[in-house]
Amino acid sequence: MNIYGDNGNLLVLKKRLEWRGIPVHIHKVGIGDALPKEVHFVLGGGGQDKGQSDIATDLNKKAASLKLLAKKGVPMLMICGMYQMFGHYFQTFEGEKIPGIGILDVHTVASTGRLIGNIQVETDTTYGNLIGYENHSGRTFLGKEVRALGSTKKGQGNNGDDAQEGAVHYNVFGSYLHGPVLAKSPLFADYLLQLAMEQAGNSAALSPLDDKITDQAIRVAVTRPR
Repeated sequence: MNIYGDNGNLLVLKKRLEWRGIPVHIHKVGIGDALPKEVHFVLGGGGQDKGQSDIATDLNKKAASLKLLAKKGVPMLMICGMYQMFGHYFQTFEGEKIPGIGILDVHTVASTGRLIGNIQVETDTTYGNLIGYENHSGRTFLGKEVRALGSTKKGQGNNGDDAQEGAVHYNVFGSYLHGPVLAKSPLFADYLLQLAMEQAGNSAALSPLDDKITDQAIRVAVTRPR
């Protein structure tokens, strides 16, 4: 699923590796496609409720393989609709429960209103604050086996009530931040890439990049109204 430009996250990761002279191999996995034999990173985007229903059966067929990768520490970034599908279920406004794969101990319930606007998330980690844009009707609630990705400094986050955004378990990250989020969160992008490099057997620290332009974009973005 990729109706909110989340494919931009893939472009960010690809370019940040290429700028360092690191080769990249991308496998696009659709309905009916098998996962590659060797996986260092998994990325998923957002979609409409119907899109989640369309992929639910196929995603559950891949659940065992994805759970094994998660337990091995393979980093994964799931945005919006795929964040919801990595939970236990998404309950539509009509009451239908679309089953997820349960890697993240969360569940989501649709509501009549939407949570829309610029969002800034504070984290207590080395990858700092995250900046993006949220647009979702689902309200996501965290269970005991996950921790929040961060707290909302600006915006609504998971459900608009508890000031939390996203969820983390193993190296699996779920978030509602579009934007794409990694375009204005370079520290987070490099954090994910470092995890992926370790999965590929290379634990050397990534060389620094010149992020001056990105830093300027971040300073502008944080001043934008909700």
